[in-house]
Amino acid sequence: MFENLSQRLQDVFANLTGKGRLSEADVDAAMREIRLALLEADVNFKVVKEFVASVRERAIGQDVMRSLTPGQTVIGIVLDELTGLLGETNARLTLTGRIPNIVLVVGLQGSGKTTATAKLANLMRKQGKRPLMVACDVYRPAAIDQLEALGKELDIPVYRGQGTDAVAIAQAGVKEAVANMRDLVIVDTAGRLHIDEEMMDEVVRIKNAVAPDQILMVVDAMTGQDAVTTANAFASQVDFDGVVMTKLDGDARGGAALSVRSVTGKPILFASLGEKLDSLEAFHPDRMAKRILGMGDVVGLIEKAQENIETEDAEALEARLRTSDFSLDDFLVQLRQIKKMGGMSALLGMLPGMGKLKGGVPEIDERQMDRVAAIIHSMTAKERRKPQIINGSRRERIARGSGVTVPEVNQLLKQFAEARKLMKQFQKSGGKGLRGMKLPPGLGQF
Repeated sequence: MFENLSQRLQDVFANLTGKGRLSEADVDAAMREIRLALLEADVNFKVVKEFVASVRERAIGQDVMRSLTPGQTVIGIVLDELTGLLGETNARLTLTGRIPNIVLVVGLQGSGKTTATAKLANLMRKQGKRPLMVACDVYRPAAIDQLEALGKELDIPVYRGQGTDAVAIAQAGVKEAVANMRDLVIVDTAGRLHIDEEMMDEVVRIKNAVAPDQILMVVDAMTGQDAVTTANAFASQVDFDGVVMTKLDGDARGGAALSVRSVTGKPILFASLGEKLDSLEAFHPDRMAKRILGMGDVVGLIEKAQENIETEDAEALEARLRTSDFSLDDFLVQLRQIKKMGGMSALLGMLPGMGKLKGGVPEIDERQMDRVAAIIHSMTAKERRKPQIINGSRRERIARGSGVTVPEVNQLLKQFAEARKLMKQFQKSGGKGLRGMKLPPGLGQF
């Protein structure tokens, strides 16, 4: 979502860091480019004005003008201000000691509210909670069915109640949670295509009836400034506690994410970065700011690895690598883990410096990885352990079984053989590094 903004800002910084000293005219020129980049990203114009003024005030200070690396100092200032724009501190979902805790989820229809409810329930379960989801969108029967379907997929119970009184259903849902020893109730309220008095009145009545610990506003990042306007209207009438930003993996300009906190005064608590039910994660303003500026998110990358890769599996793989006993089964496991962590493109985007590559972070065809997995699945267990036994007839059988061509099978086997050769070279070097070792051509394609 922030790819264009990130590229524009990095171009500005490249011009600044190429100069030994900065004049006030240099700073003003950079501020004009930053202003244009933010406006093109659909950031609220008042937010842009305040942001640029704050950066300029700090950038023309004596510390910058006298610095031996003024360009880097300006980048640090922009990072600080951008982090502040997104939230400064890492705000968290605050739950009380009572049982059950109650979270009210509000938002417009089409914002991803019902799916966000299920994602939140899944995330809270990982943190040791026993959630119950309550379906209070009585105006759109498909919403109740959708929440039930998501609940079955996650194996998390859903209470749908009786009748069309959303307030009564919410109250009955809380009683259901108490009866079944559920310590968290997440209430999915009704959405509308636009804000109206009836909708707001119902949300307020549910709020008064169940006294939620937290009210979360779901905002669709793809809708730009309309999302900010909607969030502001909710803030004035419902007084929600935080924002769940959905569809941050989309291709819109991202202005909503950069504007919503400044306009509403409410922090972004969670961000949804994909369609899968495990794609909701806590929002970290500092990490997001670094990613926008092309500095990567190493901490986030480590957390993803820790969440998806078992320590024992990693140690076992390391042992096999040290003995050059890396098989196609191991390769298949690695592909699965990459997919669980969001895909190769997402992981590359979290590495520092990737945004500085020409054309930005390279787009990896995830379908190619699926084809590689299909080829390996079409092999026998013995063939995966000893790919050298795969002759011409076996290659034809594998190609037919995986729906690819024989040359594609040949390419995978060739690259895997070259990778194993590289590992043997590494082992012979005593694990001291890859310096002087010849990288096989085409190895980086997978």
